[in-house]
Amino acid sequence: MITLNVNGTAHDVDVEDGMPLLWVLRDVLNMTGTKYGCGVAACGACTVLVDGAPVRTCSFPAVLAAGKTITTIEGLKDGDTLHKVQQAWIDAQAPQCGFCQSGQIMAAVALLQQNPQPTDADIDAAMTNICRCGAYVQIREAIHLAAKA
Repeated sequence: MITLNVNGTAHDVDVEDGMPLLWVLRDVLNMTGTKYGCGVAACGACTVLVDGAPVRTCSFPAVLAAGKTITTIEGLKDGDTLHKVQQAWIDAQAPQCGFCQSGQIMAAVALLQQNPQPTDADIDAAMTNICRCGAYVQIREAIHLAAKA
């Protein structure tokens, strides 16, 4: 039994030691905003924040997140108000198919927490998530919009 603090709520979960955080979020806690993409931490579709740092949850054992603060895409908005990155994603029309977008948004939130005014080069270096649709220009635009908000 471990306790996970997800989006400000403590959850006691009984999971195997090696169970990836992704499956705890999706299958045990029913938070399906975090997506499964590759299963080997390459694509970033499963990215959430653990103590503010972007983590690819498909290969991150849930037991390592015990006692840490986990933020998922569901935890970004405040009531009915979207997080500035979520709103910028809409304003820049960044999503194409949308599959990778929750992971992209979480990575962008982490980037802006570390670097509130990133350059294009900073964005390109930090945003290592893969977008099958190739929406990188729109993603970069959305990050710049969020930085101005």
